[in-house]
Amino acid sequence: MLLGKVAGTLVATRKETTLEGLKFLVLKQIDIEGQETGGYRVAADAVGAGLGEVVLYATGSAARQTKLTDRRPCDAVIMAIVDMLEVDGIVKYDKAKAEVG
Repeated sequence: MLLGKVAGTLVATRKETTLEGLKFLVLKQIDIEGQETGGYRVAADAVGAGLGEVVLYATGSAARQTKLTDRRPCDAVIMAIVDMLEVDGIVKYDKAKAEVG
């Protein structure tokens, strides 16, 4: 699983029929310190994430193991919205104190 920050949405009016009903979000990949690593990823949203939120996402075959993405051609899925991240007793991210945007 990886960390990302929701940067935007992706709309595709024409798509494979098994992708109908999925919401796609554009993620900035981030490291444990919350710094952008330079990459972007499009992911199906299984949890209702919003712009600016820090999320946990999975890629590859793990992305197809949620109820929403089972048997669908997805390579990335958002599976959690991060409330707090603590490493070695230091809070690296706290959603309640973060500015969205």
